Amino acid sequence: MALSRRNKNFNKFIVENHSQLGKIFLMKLLYKIPLFSFLFIIAFETLYASEVNIYTSRHYDSDESLYAEFTKETGIKVNVISGKGSALLERLKAEGKNSPADIFFTVDAGNLWKVQKEGLFSRINSKNITSIVPKNLRGPNDEWVATAKRARVIFYNPKKVSESEIKNLSYEDLAKPEWKGRIAIRSSSNMYNQSLVASLISNLGEKVTEEWAKNFVANFARKPQGNDRSQIIAVANDEADIAIANSYYLGIMLSRSKGDEQLEAAKKVKMHFPNQQNRGSHINISGAGILKNSPNKDNAVSFLEFLLSERVQNYMVNISFEYPVLKDVLPNPIMAAFGTDFKVDEVSVASYGELNPQAVKLMDRSGWQ
Repeated sequence: MALSRRNKNFNKFIVENHSQLGKIFLMKLLYKIPLFSFLFIIAFETLYASEVNIYTSRHYDSDESLYAEFTKETGIKVNVISGKGSALLERLKAEGKNSPADIFFTVDAGNLWKVQKEGLFSRINSKNITSIVPKNLRGPNDEWVATAKRARVIFYNPKKVSESEIKNLSYEDLAKPEWKGRIAIRSSSNMYNQSLVASLISNLGEKVTEEWAKNFVANFARKPQGNDRSQIIAVANDEADIAIANSYYLGIMLSRSKGDEQLEAAKKVKMHFPNQQNRGSHINISGAGILKNSPNKDNAVSFLEFLLSERVQNYMVNISFEYPVLKDVLPNPIMAAFGTDFKVDEVSVASYGELNPQAVKLMDRSGWQ
């Protein structure tokens, strides 16, 4: 009975005061609308600002799918500026503190060193990154890290090169007289070759490396020309017996992604890992660093952590034919067929940049065009 009486009284109050109650409700609603609008604007701006800006000199179409997957997984939009490493470096220097760039993503440790030398990187403060990338594949103070590896190896024509010649063959052996007129390699202006020579300086010393370079150049089958795939094709077409090029190019050619002609050329050559009897084969990297003036540092860290996750490492190496940074990830089956346990030179890849000036001058003095 008491509850019924209270309900009647409440209903009577509503009927008698509905007009006043309506005014109060409307006033409260109008009062809250600006707050809702403000919160909506803040949320919209936060969403809009959830981005990462990448300057990249990598030339792989597969990277686009990486960026799309990162956005799908994190909600962070990826904005990309592509160009040659030297042009992007000049752009970063010109932009200064106003640069929108968060990450510099490139191939070859030498290119990373050039950005580091200009003081444009900040230290990567993420144990999720530095704890899984070996020290020799990071910048001296963790300014940048490797995201994938590649070996600079010897490709040979088995019809022209005997098993006894190729067995235990080292980079140093390529300066011997028996290889005169048999070697194809690209120009000395190419960063991959500059880093190879820098690694030799690091391992052998400048004097020994210069003597090697002079004899090596004397063994060229032709004037340096073309890209890495051109060297492999030269071996397939009997223009040279052996060539030096990056490992993943053979995988690209064997995948048929460059057409049937290059596929057939790739089938005619074999791959050899030099210096297996001592320090191991020269490796280089794809890598990235977070820029000092990055406006989105947390997003940049998230992107690097994404690249170094096991799932993405698997995806990357199966598309690019590079070797993974993570030990538990296997390379693409095409590359795995050539071996997965080859010995690698563990010299710090940062030395390729440090020794680049000496390497370039040495190559010039040796007559390497």
